[in-house]
Amino acid sequence: MEKTLQDFLMTHRLPASFLQTVDDWYLPLAGRIAKHREAAGRTLLVGINGSQGSGKSTLSALLVQLLAEYFDLKAVSLSLDDFYLTRAARQSLAAQIHPLLETRGVPGTHDIALLRDTLQQLTGAAGDVSIPRFDKARDDRYPQQACDRVPLPCDVVLLEGWCLGTPVQSDAALQEPVNEMEARDDPDGSWRRYVNCQLGEHYQAVYRLLDVWIMLQAPSFESVYRWRLEQEEKLAAILSESGRDAAQDQLMSAPQIEIFIKYYQRLTEHSLRELPALVHYLFRLDEARQIVDYEEPRAV
Repeated sequence: MEKTLQDFLMTHRLPASFLQTVDDWYLPLAGRIAKHREAAGRTLLVGINGSQGSGKSTLSALLVQLLAEYFDLKAVSLSLDDFYLTRAARQSLAAQIHPLLETRGVPGTHDIALLRDTLQQLTGAAGDVSIPRFDKARDDRYPQQACDRVPLPCDVVLLEGWCLGTPVQSDAALQEPVNEMEARDDPDGSWRRYVNCQLGEHYQAVYRLLDVWIMLQAPSFESVYRWRLEQEEKLAAILSESGRDAAQDQLMSAPQIEIFIKYYQRLTEHSLRELPALVHYLFRLDEARQIVDYEEPRAV
């Protein structure tokens, strides 16, 4: 298993010190998930919330490996990001409802029907399930033939996402813009009201399907810009190593990322305030993404 974890560190560009985090925090978490799966006696659906760059994708991939190696459980990892609407569909939303909806990210820019259908299929006993994948570098879905197919049955399904589990906002909270982008581009609040409506009418129904909730809590929204910039730099390195022409990919510069994360600010800050009390396993992070505190706010 040690060699497997070393390979994991290399693949995800993680320091050797991450192994201590695995031993102290994430292997015990995998053990708890395994116990919940045994108690449930069926496919367990696990949600992982974390702001951009918090490490939720890394944690999800790690749990797949730990559950297999230590507990002989077959797990599959999904990302809410892979269920973004196509670029063409978002352009249509932008034309019909609000221009800000062309930018992926907020509730209303995901194919929630596809997500719900995929989750339900993954609880099946036989066959296989196609898993959508989204190419962030090109801001569009991979073609169907490039998607993975997961054989059933699955013991655990892990779904991670930046706004996963976030409750709706009150009407009063929507009144004032949270940044200059909202003040300039959404002065009447129609974009944020639409996003909040989507969150309430469609996303909550998916969230209710999940059995176990995990949160990686950033210290503040101010951390997100630096973390998101690191993500983009890592993506650029991966593309370079794969031989893709980075000039043809829609990678963002630091100023572009600063603008991009403003779309996420409202619900990220709302989530940091409201979600910790609602999850089962809460990991508080510092500016360096190190775990500094752990709580279990709710029993599973």
